[in-house]
Amino acid sequence: METKEQLLQELRLIRAWEDEQKDLWFWEKIGRLPFQLLDRLTPKALNAKISEALNELGHYLQAGGRYLISEAGTLRHIEGVLSRNERGSRLPGEPLQIGDVGALPLHVLDQAADEIVQNRTNLATLQGATTGIGGILTLAIDIPAVLGLSLKTIQEIALCYGYEPAMKQERIFTIKCLQFSSADIVGKKAILDELAAYADEDKADTQMISQLQGWREVFATYRDNWGWKKLFQLIPVAGILFGAWINRGTLKDVGEAAKMLYRKRRILERLHQIEQAERMD
Repeated sequence: METKEQLLQELRLIRAWEDEQKDLWFWEKIGRLPFQLLDRLTPKALNAKISEALNELGHYLQAGGRYLISEAGTLRHIEGVLSRNERGSRLPGEPLQIGDVGALPLHVLDQAADEIVQNRTNLATLQGATTGIGGILTLAIDIPAVLGLSLKTIQEIALCYGYEPAMKQERIFTIKCLQFSSADIVGKKAILDELAAYADEDKADTQMISQLQGWREVFATYRDNWGWKKLFQLIPVAGILFGAWINRGTLKDVGEAAKMLYRKRRILERLHQIEQAERMD
């Protein structure tokens, strides 16, 4: 297990990453031009498809829905990473349980998450290139597909750090990770402040109802930011390049945000345990 000093160093790296998120690249600033123009240019069918996908997200947040993943495959993946890094640390045939994951070495959790992000990014790139062939005709398929893949990726990363994504509180955290990946400077700061409450379980529980009530506002923000980028994929044939590039960037951003935010939670929890042990001594 990591020492207190090692955990503090890792926490400093995460906070440095958070500071970097508080600024935007020039292209992203251009992408946040007034969205009245986007609404006029985006075909009604595409707007309807985006709204449908976001409504399914609302169902996922409140009831689980079809976006929930099976834990078994992800746990087997983590176990494979563990066996490669910590040979002989587990008995043959002993299955890894979600309750065991949080106690594994941090570098094992990081490697498992990195491999999942890389795999899902490659899949999204291929998917974007494939659906970009037909412009608007195939874009309607790509939108819910990449959104579902983003959600599943976040849930798999949650499992990599020992959190159960099926729990309602964790579903809220999942949506916040998704929102963070496409938010502007003000939005990122607000989300980081909200997620800081997850270190305090009592405080987090009291905020659950308000978070559930505000999910439509969260999705409206995500729809605007995402819809602007997807507009470039409407060009037939050229959409192959746009589709691959946009989807790859989307999954990369989602995976990075989820990894860093879940990683921060796990580090803070371990630091809290160490501090409690020091007080008892």
